Amino acid sequence: MPLKIRLSRGGAKKRPFYRVVVADSRMPRDGRFIARLGIFDPLKAKDAEDRIVLDQEKAKAWIAKGAQPTDRVARLLDTLGVLKRAPRDNPKQALPRKKAQERAAAAAKTATPAA
Repeated sequence: MPLKIRLSRGGAKKRPFYRVVVADSRMPRDGRFIARLGIFDPLKAKDAEDRIVLDQEKAKAWIAKGAQPTDRVARLLDTLGVLKRAPRDNPKQALPRKKAQERAAAAAKTATPAA
């Protein structure tokens, strides 16, 4: 059974509130879960103490059992110091694609004054 540590959404419309849960990856986002590890309130300030309330020992135990955190949960666990997340960096993502580079080269060629 592939286990995920993920966020389960609660709260009203436009007022999200998440529970950090361990669930079977085949279950729906807000569906059946195995264990509840804590809560995450994204509307609170980033430096607020109660923005992330998590049972860190349970989280470590579930990771040791093979539960994989989602990207967002891995980021939250990294801020708490439970899990070390490898930084994701794609420097080529911001570069223009092939056609845009060709157009830029053509524009630079025509903009250069011929002496």
